[in-house]
Amino acid sequence: MKKAMILGLAAVFALCVIGNVFAQSDAEKECVAKCTEAAGMITKDGQDAAVAEINKKDGKFVKGDIYVFLMDMSGVMLAHPMSPNLIGKNLLELKDKEGKEFFKEFIALAKEKGSGWVDYMWPKPGEEAPSKKSSYILKVEGKDLLVGAGIYK
Repeated sequence: MKKAMILGLAAVFALCVIGNVFAQSDAEKECVAKCTEAAGMITKDGQDAAVAEINKKDGKFVKGDIYVFLMDMSGVMLAHPMSPNLIGKNLLELKDKEGKEFFKEFIALAKEKGSGWVDYMWPKPGEEAPSKKSSYILKVEGKDLLVGAGIYK
């Protein structure tokens, strides 16, 4: 009886863990897809059109806690739907609560690899306390720009 109960609980736990992994995978895929779409819009329709769309809180580059932001390679935020106060500011020296200069990491990753993930601490929309976040960064082809979108963990 105890053995069956332990096996049953283990199975439920395993299903919960597997479900969480797949859900996170979907969120990661969403970040990659949104960044790819935003980079494509910049290339096709121009930076001004993309900035206008990215800055919309209810636009196509926002889905729940996932949103796209746009920066240039010098560290200036060009578009951010959740924190418009960051637009126009150079964020290279900004550090998260653990001292990580994650904007510098975004730029280094974009320049060196073209795309990838960076982990850091950042407040969820509407909150002040930072949470663990992982952002997908993608260099815009032929431009000194990068787009990013992240998931809270």
